[in-house]
Amino acid sequence: MSAPAEPGGAYDPATLAFYDAEAPEYVASGKDGVSRWLPQFIDMLPVGARVLELGCGGGRDAEAMLLRGLDVEPTDGSAAIAAKAQQRLGCPVRVMRFDELSSVEAYDAVWASASLLHVPLRKLPRILQRVFRSLRPGGLHFVSYKAAGTPGRDHAGRYFNHPDGNALVAAYQRSASWELLSAVEYVCGGYESGQGPWIAVTARRPVSPDAAAEGA
Repeated sequence: MSAPAEPGGAYDPATLAFYDAEAPEYVASGKDGVSRWLPQFIDMLPVGARVLELGCGGGRDAEAMLLRGLDVEPTDGSAAIAAKAQQRLGCPVRVMRFDELSSVEAYDAVWASASLLHVPLRKLPRILQRVFRSLRPGGLHFVSYKAAGTPGRDHAGRYFNHPDGNALVAAYQRSASWELLSAVEYVCGGYESGQGPWIAVTARRPVSPDAAAEGA
């Protein structure tokens, strides 16, 4: 039986099943280069900042952050992917779905490169609210999405939300009192062949107590 066009919840079992089954090939496909956005994100953080990574994949970004002196907690929803990352990093990698994030004011930053793009848009504000609550006041959040398309599945059966800029701004506004620092459109590839449009968003949890309370 094929997977439904849109997941019923905030995560998609078929997408997780793909990553579990394809873990060796998926991790090998991106073992070298880090995200193009990572160096400037690291530069915005103090040495020793505590960073949660959502969807760490094979661990390449986590490794780069650790080498820069950050206190990184890598996580992935796929147990098989998390095991591969743990082999690379030599430190624990927690198996955690986005909807299982329950930390409150625990992190200075949340890094989510090419991971929240699997959350249905109607469920995204609730996940972003969890991210907001996990950040300390003034904490930073980075996320990147495949953009400008119709939500649905790729040839491998993975679900993607494919938001445009307006949809993303609306999702962030509904979730909490984010301070949106940037939303940059660019062209990039992916696990499958070919290039396509992406959006990279950097946001901050405000320091203001009033704004922080709205995300509680």
